[in-house]
This record gives sequence, C-alpha cells and structure tokens, in this order.
Amino acid sequence: MSMSTQAQAPVSLDSYIVSTPDTLGGKPRIADTRVAVTHIKAARLKLGLSFEEIAQSYNLSLPAVYAAMAYYYAHKAEIDQRDAETAAYIEDFQRRNPSPLEAKLAELKHAG
Repeated sequence: MSMSTQAQAPVSLDSYIVSTPDTLGGKPRIADTRVAVTHIKAARLKLGLSFEEIAQSYNLSLPAVYAAMAYYYAHKAEIDQRDAETAAYIEDFQRRNPSPLEAKLAELKHAG
C-alpha cells in the first residue's frame, strides 16, 4: 500500500470561525459551538493549556483550536479591546451592585 502524497486543499478560517449577532453577542466563535475565540485565547495565553488540552476540554477538533488562535492573532487588537471593555463593564457592574452574599458574610465576620 502506498500513501497518497496529493496535497489537500487548504481550509479557510471562515469554515471554523463565525460571528452571528444572536450568539455570544456577535463575538467570533467556533462554528456550531458557543465557544468564543476569546475563550480559546484565555485557555492558551492565561491558563497555559496546550492546544491538545484545549481541544479536549472544549470537545473541539484540534484544527478548530488552531483556527481560533490564528483568528485571534489576525484580529488581536479588536479582540483585546473588546475583552478589556467587557472586563471594565464587569468591574463597574460589581462595584455598583455589591454581592448580597458577600455583605452578609462580612456582617457575620464582624459580628463574630
């Protein structure tokens, strides 16, 4: 038996990465999932997971994980900006809406 050496047609990022306004607020994500490119970015760059670990954790194909990271690097400025805006929104929301549980725990801590 001989293996074929015929080159495979390249697959575009568009076959892996989609963005639709009704899913994840329009954030780019892996097609047919709710896994955003920014989730893959965080798993790789913040948590230090390997591509294989990410694929296994999210039940994704390895090419989809690589495509997500390629898409991230191709759109780094806009994705990082959106992530920073989201983090600022969450921080502001938490500051304006303190957790009732945390308040109760603090109250109990001071009482005891």
